[in-house]
Amino acid sequence: MKVERKQCVVLVPCPFQGHLTPMMQLGSILHSQRFSVKVAHTEYNAPNYSNHPEFVFHSMDDGLQEIDLSSPSLKNMYDLNENCKASFKNYLVKMTEEEENLQGDQLACIIYDNIMFYVDDVATQLRLPSIVLCILSAAYMHSMITILQQPEKYFPFEDSQLLDPLPELHPLRFKDVPFPVFNNAVPEPILDFCRAISDIGSSVATIWNTMQHLEDSLLLSLQERYKVPFFPIGPLHKMTPMASSTSILEEDNSCIQWIDRQAPNSVLYVSLGSLARIDDTELIETAWGLANSGQPFLWVIRPGSVSGFQCAEALPDGFEKMVGERGRIVKWATKTGACTSAVAGFFTHCGWNSTLESILEEVPLICRPLIYFICE
Repeated sequence: MKVERKQCVVLVPCPFQGHLTPMMQLGSILHSQRFSVKVAHTEYNAPNYSNHPEFVFHSMDDGLQEIDLSSPSLKNMYDLNENCKASFKNYLVKMTEEEENLQGDQLACIIYDNIMFYVDDVATQLRLPSIVLCILSAAYMHSMITILQQPEKYFPFEDSQLLDPLPELHPLRFKDVPFPVFNNAVPEPILDFCRAISDIGSSVATIWNTMQHLEDSLLLSLQERYKVPFFPIGPLHKMTPMASSTSILEEDNSCIQWIDRQAPNSVLYVSLGSLARIDDTELIETAWGLANSGQPFLWVIRPGSVSGFQCAEALPDGFEKMVGERGRIVKWATKTGACTSAVAGFFTHCGWNSTLESILEEVPLICRPLIYFICE
């Protein structure tokens, strides 16, 4: 009896929550279209296999077991790319051999997060088709590439220019440049890293977690540069047919009953994502702002998100008693967010996943932009 062989896609996610989530969502979409889905992932922040029994997982040695990646550095990212290369190549070679012996599914393509840029080298060597999944907005990518083409036009700049418009990037101002800035300039290693993640190499297409009608002109401009097919199929969290969790952090679901008791459009949801950090001074200022607002709030304080402290120990003495049932503090929550009628606003670090979710749910944003990579 002849066994039907499926078309297979190999997904290579970046091992951080905001990157892993859209890749897993894309995998669910592809699986619903009868593709076999294999996930080649790092040992660090490995996805929970039980949440995705429909996928086949392969763990790659990332060489970073003894390194704290809670605040990832550029060196970490380059090491991650270098360390995974050989393991991933061996995995694909074995898969190709099985395919030639009619033992496995037919490999259609590799889909990788653009931060995992080593994949392009391997795919090129093995002459395998690859597609980039860009989890950034087209606006972010367009502004980054525009500056990278002539960084000397933008850096260094004077303090008096902070509110001046960026050349060719209206309405952005110098204070809005999409890079970490030190002394009104961007270190060359950061520019080099951004060049690496914006280079799609030999990839045959790009997939975007965005919508054509939301970023039409920017997508067209980027497509003119890259000259490959673009597929803006987002928002992926709305397109995926499966509701399985993609969280790599332990979720605290104790807040669900609390938020269900709140009046519609009454709660401020406060979350700065899975990587961003603030100091204890900012935490205290945020706490007093929430206390004095008089509004119900759900506040996610992730362990390690406050420099030098664990979770909520940096809160002012008596804060939780003061706000009582009006406020709820949890270590991590992903299923509440903006996806509930009780939420009236979202205090956010402006991650693209959070922004897309809020746009779709028509939830106003209070923005506290944060960049989580550090330069080393």
